[in-house]
Amino acid sequence: MTQARTRSAELAIDVKGLTKIFGRKVAVDHIDIAVPQGEVWGFLGPNGSGKTTTIRMLCGLLNVDDGHGTCLGLDIRSQSEAIKRQVGYMTQRFSFWEDLSIRENLEFVARLYQLADRKTKVDRTLDRLGLVKRQKQLAGELSGGWKQRMALAACMLHDPRLLLLDEPTAGVDPKARRDFWEQIHALSEEGLTVLVSTHYMDEAERCDRIAYILNGKLVTQGTVPEVIAQSGLVTFVLEGAQVRHLLGDLENKPGVDYVGFFGAALHVSGQDRAALEQTIAPYRHRQGIRVAETPPNLEDVFIHLQEEAK
Repeated sequence: MTQARTRSAELAIDVKGLTKIFGRKVAVDHIDIAVPQGEVWGFLGPNGSGKTTTIRMLCGLLNVDDGHGTCLGLDIRSQSEAIKRQVGYMTQRFSFWEDLSIRENLEFVARLYQLADRKTKVDRTLDRLGLVKRQKQLAGELSGGWKQRMALAACMLHDPRLLLLDEPTAGVDPKARRDFWEQIHALSEEGLTVLVSTHYMDEAERCDRIAYILNGKLVTQGTVPEVIAQSGLVTFVLEGAQVRHLLGDLENKPGVDYVGFFGAALHVSGQDRAALEQTIAPYRHRQGIRVAETPPNLEDVFIHLQEEAK
């Protein structure tokens, strides 16, 4: 077996130069992604950055305009139908029948997949996702969190090897988000590979690795500590009763790439440490203001990347 084939066998997703063009707009611009089997990857970026388009190309719903590679060892150009049979794709919007019960929705999806022994598959999935007690409840009566759990159950009916989740927790409460992620990690421990797009930084930190896409281009990827370190960002925190009046003073000063509030504290970030420290220095001696350096967080890094791209 060649080295390339061995590598593809170890990767759930292995694509290079992935590109999609709509008219004159390059929605996805030559992206390389290599996701090892059994890992949970976070796919991040602002609205319109190309995340959903990328996910749809990976699962065979959109044709690739340029690039090549494999998804679950299958060619993304020539074997898209086979890929669909082995991938669970959860869309941004709840797309099931609200006048059917949870069980009826899952039974319908099982028929679409032409699954054998559908009753057993539905029973097992209801139990696996903690939906047995709610199986007769109409989907339209569910809260956002339970709708997302039902949608995840529908994705799992055909025993996929890869889950592609497009902003699965948008609009659900914090507890439902936490419960959802516990389910994701439980599935990952069983060997399932997960690529999940999200806007939530706490969710990104739950992932084995993250990839950040901006204006259709892959800007950075790696573990959270790696992405933060690669940014070269230095961040200072200013605290005190008067810091809300300092935002305008600090914007566009030497060394300041970004300044913004995190709660009651003002984060001031930049890549030029010497210039940034010189700008910050006068505030260290101002009464009522506390200044301290802090490790940059993911939000600091991603805002910095967006500012750089303007």
